[in-house]
Amino acid sequence: MEGKNVRAHVALLGAAAMWGLMSPMGKAAMDAGITGLLLANMRMIGAAACFWVASLFAPKEKVSPHDLMMLFFASLLGIVCNQGCFTFGLSLTSPVDASIVTTTMPIVTMILAALFLKEPVTPMKVSGIFLGSIGALMLILSNHGSVSQGGGSILGDALCITAQISFACYLTIFKKLISRYNVFTLMKWMFTYAAICFIPFSYRDFSAMDFMSFLPVVWWQVGYVVFFGTFIAYILMLVGQKTLRPTVVSMYNYVQPVVGTSVSILWGMGTFGWIKSLAAILIFVGVYVVTQSKSRAQMLAEQNQKEE
Repeated sequence: MEGKNVRAHVALLGAAAMWGLMSPMGKAAMDAGITGLLLANMRMIGAAACFWVASLFAPKEKVSPHDLMMLFFASLLGIVCNQGCFTFGLSLTSPVDASIVTTTMPIVTMILAALFLKEPVTPMKVSGIFLGSIGALMLILSNHGSVSQGGGSILGDALCITAQISFACYLTIFKKLISRYNVFTLMKWMFTYAAICFIPFSYRDFSAMDFMSFLPVVWWQVGYVVFFGTFIAYILMLVGQKTLRPTVVSMYNYVQPVVGTSVSILWGMGTFGWIKSLAAILIFVGVYVVTQSKSRAQMLAEQNQKEE
């Protein structure tokens, strides 16, 4: 594996780990009184500020008016619709249902990549996605405590599915656009657009919130969600997205339940058994199998060699 690909895989693994840890952090902040809409908009506003500051130290790039418009639509799919729908959906359904729904992203991404990027749907790719999804479902459903806390709702589940489809579309449709600019140029515009679009939905929560009433630990949790779970994680995700195929990028979505379960065990919120061990193995084997599947470029190159 080339060094560039290794860096991309490490970056995606880091992003998935940060997103996995962000779930208990964000949930703790919401339990303390930070509403879901408010937390989502804090992520967008805080990340936009971080990316604009970071862009001052990055190479300067001029973005064409056409690409600025395309980045607006990219932000709608990759940030506004993804985070907004998932936040609304999570408030209406159970955490277990929401987690199960996230396992659909690699499947949707594979279909979209085949339609838009002409990526082949190979038996190895399908097998890897199947193994990863089975592992993720085993991991989620083995948490009996979460299952017993309540059921889901059709609307909530539908919103969570919409969030996954939205992000899968973003990974697939805007891959070429993303390859033209550096991380900070892309993200400062995307998060700025996202923050502006989301403010009307969260304005009422902002105006009603008594910010001085929260303990420092709550702001540390919010700080983690904004800085590590958003700013750093999106940098790492974009590093991987620039190099790897959309289906491979989406497969790292399966790593998040592993991290969330591991953290809950370390915090005394769960136990580790053979089911979780097998689930983790299936997830990482599934990710590996998908990364080893042949891309369209590789298959075309092999075909050209045979013709020669």
